Amino acid sequence: MTPPEYQIFSLGSNPQLATEIAQILDIELSTIDVKQFADNEIYERIHQTVRGRDVYVIQGITEPVNDNFMKLMIFIDAARRASARTINVVIPYFGYARSDRKARSREPIVARLIANMLESQGVKRVITLDLHADQVQGFFDIPVDHLISMPALGHYFYANQLLGDDLVVVAPDHASVSRARKFAKLLHAEWAVVDHRTEEKVNNKPDSVTGNVKGKRAILLDDIIDTGSSMMVASQALVAAGVTELYAVAPHAVLSDHAVSKLENSAIKRVLVTNSIEVPETKQFNKLTQISVAEPFAEAIKRVAACESIEDILKSPDNLDVKL
Repeated sequence: MTPPEYQIFSLGSNPQLATEIAQILDIELSTIDVKQFADNEIYERIHQTVRGRDVYVIQGITEPVNDNFMKLMIFIDAARRASARTINVVIPYFGYARSDRKARSREPIVARLIANMLESQGVKRVITLDLHADQVQGFFDIPVDHLISMPALGHYFYANQLLGDDLVVVAPDHASVSRARKFAKLLHAEWAVVDHRTEEKVNNKPDSVTGNVKGKRAILLDDIIDTGSSMMVASQALVAAGVTELYAVAPHAVLSDHAVSKLENSAIKRVLVTNSIEVPETKQFNKLTQISVAEPFAEAIKRVAACESIEDILKSPDNLDVKL
């Protein structure tokens, strides 16, 4: 069976990642005119025909969050009215995913709202990376291909020969324990967790640490680095607990507020993130290393277009035995 012809579009939230994906697929990005009027209304027009074709549009819900999401919705409407066969959205960073439940009365569940809005306009598939919570996939009644960055991030430690018996993966809070355990298994390391319960603070430590970290090299693993406060507090706890070297690892580098200065002035030696979010030059700093996730996205698009399984993409070539 010949795979259906498809086209890839980028709406500008992360042009470098989109270009890398297109290069791997050996396909040109289709052109679209995107501009904003003086009052910030958004205008879009697809240049080439998309009639009867599968369309893949790459657009993260990143800063400016609402503008980027509105660009995505306007494109979907344009593609649907232009008789695209299917509309598939590639969202490297799924903004609003942290609003995935009602923690208090009269709160919205915005992640579900986003899912409803995408589906209501005819989107047939979502391809995304490292959702804040896996259950966000259940907000959709359409296929969601949930890619993970652990294979790419883990490969950094294999490639730079940073494994060893003195390595420990640390969750900065209890919500990140499951993620830390998987990453530890991938790297053949132990795992630990920073305990934020204030009643257990001892000897003026910022927080207590559950697990064996003294004299070890630690990897602080979270899903998002937003303001950097969580990483900073956790790093202080680990230094107080006797960690000798410290890495901060996360798929998504939001880096809002004063995150850059916090991380620069912390005890963290290296901040390792993916390029799911484009980090502007003003937020680049010496400790920051970005790992490309263009390959898994490109492979996912290729396999979806050919009606093939993406299961292998979710495995690490460095440790095929571990289930991520």
